[in-house]
Amino acid sequence: MSVETSEGAVPPPPPVSDSRTFRRAWADLTDGLRNRELWLHLGWTDIKQRYKRSVLGPLWITLATGVTAIAMGLLYGQLFGMDLDFFLPYVTLGLIFWYFISNSILDGAVVFSTNEGLIKQLPAPISVHVYRVVWRQLIIFSHNIVIFVIIVAVFRPPIGWTGFLVIPALALFVLNSVWVTIVFGILSTRFRDIGQLLTTMVQLVFFMTPIIWSAQSLQNAAGDVSGRARLVELNPMYHYLEITRGPLLGHHVAFYHWLVVIGCTVVGCLAALVVMRNFRARVPYWV
Repeated sequence: MSVETSEGAVPPPPPVSDSRTFRRAWADLTDGLRNRELWLHLGWTDIKQRYKRSVLGPLWITLATGVTAIAMGLLYGQLFGMDLDFFLPYVTLGLIFWYFISNSILDGAVVFSTNEGLIKQLPAPISVHVYRVVWRQLIIFSHNIVIFVIIVAVFRPPIGWTGFLVIPALALFVLNSVWVTIVFGILSTRFRDIGQLLTTMVQLVFFMTPIIWSAQSLQNAAGDVSGRARLVELNPMYHYLEITRGPLLGHHVAFYHWLVVIGCTVVGCLAALVVMRNFRARVPYWV
C-alpha cells in the first residue's frame, strides 16, 4: 500500500529475501535427499566412467587397496616387529576407513567446481552433488571391505558382538562426509587455494595417524602411556579410526573415542548449516 506525500506516492519497500536463512538451507538438504534417484545415478555413473573400457572395472578399487594393504602390512610389520596376525588386519582396516575419510575431503573439495555444467543447467538443489560424493564413497567402501572379509577368513581376528558397533560408527562417517563436502566444497569453490592446501594436509595427517603404525608402539616398556602416545590422541582422525577399526578387530573401544567423534560431528554439521545459509545461493556464480 503506497503512502501519499507532497511529492506523490512512495513505493512500498521491496520484499525481504529469505535465501540466506537456515530454513532455506535445511530445505536444500532435504530436497536434495528426496532426489535420491538423481544422486544415486550420478554417483554410480562416476564409478563406471572412472573405469570405462577397463577389463576389471570397479574391481580395480579392491585390487589396488588389497595390494597396498598387504605390502604395507608386511613391510611395516617387519620394521616394527609386529605380529602379522594382528598387524595385517589392523593396517587393512586402517587403509579402508582412511580412504573413506580422505576421499570425502578431497573429492568434496572439488565437487562443485568439477560439476559446473550440471550446476548451471540442472535445476536441482546443490546438496544433490553432496550426496553424490557420499554415495560414491560408500560404493568404494563396499568394494574395499571385501578385502577385510578375505583377511578375516585367513587370520580370524576375535570379532564378537561388539563388531556391530561398526554400524553406528559408519553412520557417523556418512554424516561427517556430508558436512565435510559441504564446508570444503563451498569454500574451495570460492577460494581455489583451499583445495591445494587440503591435498597437502591430508598427506601429512596420513603419516600422523596410526594407520600403518600402531599407537601401542608408543607406549614404554612398563605399559604406561608416554607423552608421544598422548599427542596421538590430539589427532581427531585417531578417534575416527578407533570407533570403526576397534570393533572389527575385537578390541574394546573406550567411550571417550565416541564422544570425540560425536562432538566433531555436531560441530561440523552446525558449520555446514551456517555455510549453506550464507553461501549456498552463490555457488552457481563461483563455479
